Amino acid sequence: MTIDTVYLKDTLAELLSIASPTGYTDTIVRAAVGELRRLEVEMEITRRGAIRARLPGKSPRGARAMIAHLDTIGAQVKLLKENGRLEIVPVGTWSSRFAEGARATVFTDKGAYRGTILPLKASGHVYNEEIDTQPVSWSNVELRVDALVKGHEDLARLGFAIGDLVAIDPQSEFMDNDFIVSRHLDDKAGVATLFATIEALKREKVELPVDLFFIFSIFEEVGIGGASVLTDDVASLVAIDNGTTAPGQASAEFGVTIAMADQSGPFDYHLTHKLVKLCEENEIRYQKDLFRYYRSDSAAALQAGYDVRSALVTFGVDASHGYERVHLHALRSIAELLTAYAVSPVEIVRDREAIGSIAGFPTQPMEDADVFPRPGKPQL
Repeated sequence: MTIDTVYLKDTLAELLSIASPTGYTDTIVRAAVGELRRLEVEMEITRRGAIRARLPGKSPRGARAMIAHLDTIGAQVKLLKENGRLEIVPVGTWSSRFAEGARATVFTDKGAYRGTILPLKASGHVYNEEIDTQPVSWSNVELRVDALVKGHEDLARLGFAIGDLVAIDPQSEFMDNDFIVSRHLDDKAGVATLFATIEALKREKVELPVDLFFIFSIFEEVGIGGASVLTDDVASLVAIDNGTTAPGQASAEFGVTIAMADQSGPFDYHLTHKLVKLCEENEIRYQKDLFRYYRSDSAAALQAGYDVRSALVTFGVDASHGYERVHLHALRSIAELLTAYAVSPVEIVRDREAIGSIAGFPTQPMEDADVFPRPGKPQL
């Protein structure tokens, strides 16, 4: 379907403007709910704020789901230091190398304060060449608060406390050549793509073969993500997240990158191959990749006990969890694939039931693999 890329970019810009480190996501949840209401999509919200929206199909059984996460990497206050600065630790997995120099917001019980994350030895005029030789680690950075503080007592008086959450500025830039540079494209670009998919499906007034859920999780960066928001009717789950473009990886900033496996293991054979087939049939550029140090919402769902077929489609991001960059072509391509998938017929009808007999169970091709003994074949 035709994807409204202006809407996609505007939605992404709005999402990036809302701070949402893991653990501090109420504001962005409310913003997402507001947009779903504007699109006239029914939804439910869990206790902590994960969103489950639904577009009805011909049947509620064997439903499909797509998931992206609203939370981002961030930091948390570990200690109020005697020099009036804050010791911080990461929320999510990211290097202090990318934290150095970042502008940030600290959320305290008395209000939000601005500040900058700096290495302990920040001035060459003071430390000379030591600024280049100090180690890269979270114990070697501190957060300088933009307030009149000289020590631990001043910080406490202003309301700073151990456990305060810290949001990192996105520093977003939308280029004329459709490159988008920003922190937190993981996974706000994925969320924007989900909204663009919903917008296209609603605009075209399509008929869906089964119910289609759009899941917005809030704790993906710490590994929880899709663990508690699916329904028992969901038979397949497609996660939308960033792919890792780097030497030795096949991901690209253009087209769809379909993940064949991550550190949790291979994705579902049949669902992944269906997505590849849809790309080929609809002339959507794609590539395949494997991610060794990566997991997504789908892994959390499977580990929570949901028996769903899972797949991961990604937009290639350069310098993931750092100063990230993506191209609009990748985001549009994913939305095109998701709309094609949403209206495609259900091929494994047996998936409507959580458990059953072998009847209707699919078969993976084995014609060219002489693995299993056949009548008349010598036994090894």
